[in-house]
Amino acid sequence: MVPAKMRAARMYDVGAPMVIEEVDTPRPQSLDVVVKVHACGIVPNLGNVLKNWSTWFPQLPLPKLPATFGLDPAGVIAEVGSGVTGLKVGDRVYVNPGRSCGSCRACRAGDQTACNSMILQGYFGYSPTAQETFDRYPFGGLCEYTLAPASACVVLPDNVTFQQAARLGYTGTGYSALRKGNAGPNVATLINGATGTLGLPTVLCALALGVTKILAVARNPDLLEELRQIAPQRIFTHSVNDGSVRDWAIEMTGGEGVDLALDCVGPGGTGEQMRELLRSLRRSGKLVNVGAVADPVPMNVHKMMDWNQGFQGSVWFSTAEGQDMAEMIRAGTLDMNLFRQEAYPLDRINEVLAGIENRHGGFSNFTVVPNPE
Repeated sequence: MVPAKMRAARMYDVGAPMVIEEVDTPRPQSLDVVVKVHACGIVPNLGNVLKNWSTWFPQLPLPKLPATFGLDPAGVIAEVGSGVTGLKVGDRVYVNPGRSCGSCRACRAGDQTACNSMILQGYFGYSPTAQETFDRYPFGGLCEYTLAPASACVVLPDNVTFQQAARLGYTGTGYSALRKGNAGPNVATLINGATGTLGLPTVLCALALGVTKILAVARNPDLLEELRQIAPQRIFTHSVNDGSVRDWAIEMTGGEGVDLALDCVGPGGTGEQMRELLRSLRRSGKLVNVGAVADPVPMNVHKMMDWNQGFQGSVWFSTAEGQDMAEMIRAGTLDMNLFRQEAYPLDRINEVLAGIENRHGGFSNFTVVPNPE
């Protein structure tokens, strides 16, 4: 039985501490589900978004305040809409927070990430029209029950915990970028920011996809060594403090350069770092940008044309790709047991946001648990 009221973390002003309140529990429309949230992922960028989004991107909406944020919820379906088939009460699911309008040209073509009204539920929107999508799905995962379209649910295998599943957001972001770059065996793949919250699961997905040579680049040598030990015959590491990434990548590939480079460094990265990745590509190589470096990046487009090279952005991932990851977890090719779990009750949400900087690189996995199992 779904209760009429639930507890939720609510933010009344941009950057203000969240308060725990009792609010009406959401009810599903015909194609929606209500999920009892057992874990919600807390990503390092959430605090920055809550404090600075309206200054950085005043034209792009957050949910209307007071709002319940929270990007990556996982839990058990508690109620289904009258038109839902294929899912039932009691199913264990991760809720992909990518939302689209459902009826524009891009949505009708099955490309939800190209929707002009796309949002990440419980996070931010990508265009001024995104507010309409927020209004349909106003709750993120920092509450006891959340509302989502049934089509956003990734059914979880029994061998993944809800806390592990709450990391599928950034894991899926890396997985989708790897797929865009045709990652696989004999595709030498460089991952910049490889020990971070986005970079580490991207390396794990590269392993799951069969990439046989992963060039992992980051700053911290201790974290890089911990990463290398996961698969020392396939992962090769380099600290940016030890010299040119481009020179190292060329040397590691017999003078050719890498087939694929993924930039998983966030907005604080430099344009020069991304240029190093571009210069590390072989002929017909491709750079996929998934970390959102904010610096301008000069590009030698003439050379890129002559060398048949590609540059592509990649945002989030589809629910189908999420189900791919669930199947890889079930089969044991994607190992989520490497993450160090740090779980907190809903009442401690402000403490989590303040303390997440004290993490063990991407190995730390912070979650809020609104409903203990």
